Amino acid sequence: MTVRYVLDGSQVKTLEDFWRVAGESIGCGGYFGRNLDAFADCLRGGFGTPDDGDYLIEWCDHEVSRQNLGHLETARQLELMLGRCHSTHKASMGVRLAEARAGRGPTVFDWLVEIIEEELPGGLRLP
Repeated sequence: MTVRYVLDGSQVKTLEDFWRVAGESIGCGGYFGRNLDAFADCLRGGFGTPDDGDYLIEWCDHEVSRQNLGHLETARQLELMLGRCHSTHKASMGVRLAEARAGRGPTVFDWLVEIIEEELPGGLRLP
């Protein structure tokens, strides 16, 4: 029987909100980590999701999340990343930040959808 995890997109205003909402729905005891790599690990199974991959994620009110996790939030997240990334990555991170500030390029929402689709092909529903 396929396990269904429901994300309440109306509660997602920031990436930090997404971590909370996803952790409450998917994570082990409400927590799986608060970064993109930990999210991907969770989706691979064993950290809140079934090891056999027999599950799907239904992201309700995803359009609210898409708007809130748009370029403004992406720029905010990239600013945070820029402050802690290795010096060899600062130039490329600066380019990504400039793109986000200009309203171009992938958004935080896009990052999350890409991770879900990569780790769980066909397992994302955006009703």
